[in-house]
This record gives sequence, C-alpha cells and structure tokens, in this order.
Amino acid sequence: MKKLAVILLFFYGLPGFGQYPPVTIPGSEIRKISSTIVTGQEYELHILLPGGYRNNEKKYPVVYLMDAQWDFPLLKSIYGQQYYDGFIPELIIVGVTWGGKNPNPDSLRVRDYTPTNDGRIQSGGADRFLSFMRNELFPFMENNYRADASNRSIMGCSLGGLITLYALFTQPDLFKGYAAASPAISWDKNILDQYEKKYFDSKPSMPGRLFMSFGSVERGLPRFQQLSALMKDRNYPGLQVRSVVLENTGHSGTKSETFGRGIQYIFERPRLKLDNAVLEMYKGFYASDNGSMAEIKIDGQGLIFQFNPSNKYLLYASGGSGFYSDAEYFNLEFKQESGVINGFQLNRYGSSIFYKKIK
Repeated sequence: MKKLAVILLFFYGLPGFGQYPPVTIPGSEIRKISSTIVTGQEYELHILLPGGYRNNEKKYPVVYLMDAQWDFPLLKSIYGQQYYDGFIPELIIVGVTWGGKNPNPDSLRVRDYTPTNDGRIQSGGADRFLSFMRNELFPFMENNYRADASNRSIMGCSLGGLITLYALFTQPDLFKGYAAASPAISWDKNILDQYEKKYFDSKPSMPGRLFMSFGSVERGLPRFQQLSALMKDRNYPGLQVRSVVLENTGHSGTKSETFGRGIQYIFERPRLKLDNAVLEMYKGFYASDNGSMAEIKIDGQGLIFQFNPSNKYLLYASGGSGFYSDAEYFNLEFKQESGVINGFQLNRYGSSIFYKKIK
C-alpha cells in the first residue's frame, strides 16, 4: 500500500501532470434544474444537440437516457455511428443524472427508478420521478430547445431498464420508443408482472417500439426469457416488441448493443412495397450540374440506383417520393412537375446534390 502511495505521489508530482485541459464531448452542454416534485433534488442534464441544429428551425426527436453519469459518452458515440451509417435521423439526446453536492448515484437511482419500496433501502420513487419528467423535465426541454413533444424515447440499463419498462406499462403516453438493457425485472418479487397485466388489460392503443436484451451469462436469464415470451405473445395493439439474448455477455456488457440496436429499432424506417407500374415512373438517366451521371432502373429486388455497374444501391421506399439505401447514409427525394418525374435530390453524409432527369 505504501508503495502505491509513493508511486501516485511521484506521478502527480511530475511537471504538467493534471494541468492540461480536460477532454470534453463536442456538441454537448450541461444544464441543471431543481425539482419541486422530487423534493429538493437537483438534476443535471447532459444534452447533445445534432450537428445541423443551428442551421434550421425544425424540431427533433428526443432520447432520454437514464444514468448519464455512466452512459452519456457511450450513447453519444453510438448515435454518431448510427447516424453516419444512415440508420437514424438527427436526434437530441438528454442524459439525466443527479446534481447537488456529492450526489451518490448508487442510492439515488434506487430511489428514483424503482416502483415500490421493498423494505430494505430507500426506494419506490418511480412515480415521482416520472412525474418530474412529465411536468418539469419535458417542459424545460421543449421550452428551451426544439424538442419534438410527440417523439420521445427512453433508454436505460438495469434499474434504468426497470424504469423504462415501468414507464411503458403505467404511462404509455410519455414515450414512443423504449430500449431496456438487462432490466431489473425481478425487483420486489417480480412485481413488474402486475403492472404488465394492468397494461395488457387496459387494451393500450398508444403506438410504440420496445427493444430489450439480457446477457446469456446473467443469473436472471430464465426470468427474462419468461417475460419476453409473454410480451411477444400478448400482441399488444400498437406496440412492437423485439428482445434478444446476447451471447457471452454479462450485466453491464448489454448496454452498447442494446442502445445501438435499440435506437435502430426505435427509428427503423418503413420498407414500402410499390407496384412495378409506380417504380417505372422513376426509371431513367439523371445528371447533376457537376457532370456526375446516375441511372435508376428496376431489377428483381426493386429499384436500383447506380453510378456504374460496380457502384450501385438497392433503394427502399419510405413513403411519398422518398427512397433510401441502408448501405450508408443515402437518401433520395424525387421531384415532380405536372405529374412527371424531373429529377431527385440526393442527400448523403455531408452533401446534397440535385440530379436532373435527362432521359
């Protein structure tokens, strides 16, 4: 122990050690709000705004992340990857954690994320916490940022996954998307089952998507598989459920894949089936002002975009005159004039080019 202390003193005593600027997360900011619902509690918000936020006036979907003190940098990185590859739209991410003097997340998350007091520790504050979100956090975000009140999602791990499922079962109008990594579904003798049954019996009509996961080496796996099978069999109106068991993965290890796959699933775009007669409208050769040429054609798979025979993209219809490829960030919006296609706007990561139809 003395050797360790000497070594630490040596390193901290080196010239310049600890004197350089700390690493920060570009594009993010910290805001603080004090709750009157969770009496006397200050919450710290880690907010990530999309790259194009300052250049337009549109509103953005919002993802609310539990346990930001641990997981905000992780979700920020995952968001960047998924957006760059074209799987998700631009988002506002709000990581929620606790402020004040020397907060203890280990105890505060038990207080805020659990639906009942199990008699052992301070717990059972989930209703107050969700009330804080509804009545204080959401208005704060929607008054100070261009946050879309009709498109909110929530995600968290362990107890953060428990509050995610509890929100779905008890207040399904709060969120449209849910991602729960290794949710603590055995809390208080599996009491979550009672909330799930009430939710099912209420014949819920709120649309939504839930992605949840569990690690294959976690002790609670049989319980997760039981709940997962039940929820899939329920066939809830409007709610789509996807659950996975992650091979050779433990409790904390489920976060990265659940947040990544979950955010993909929540914002998954449709793949509309269009008749060949409709697709025929888009066939032809197109050229941009910089001389780039492209062809739109049809094959057995559907609509194909190609710069040349070795550089082509399979396109999926997302609605209206919009198409996309899942190979990368690649979105087309066809333009019409008097009912005739006259070109398309090609949006790729970092560029937007108009191609005019030439034949």
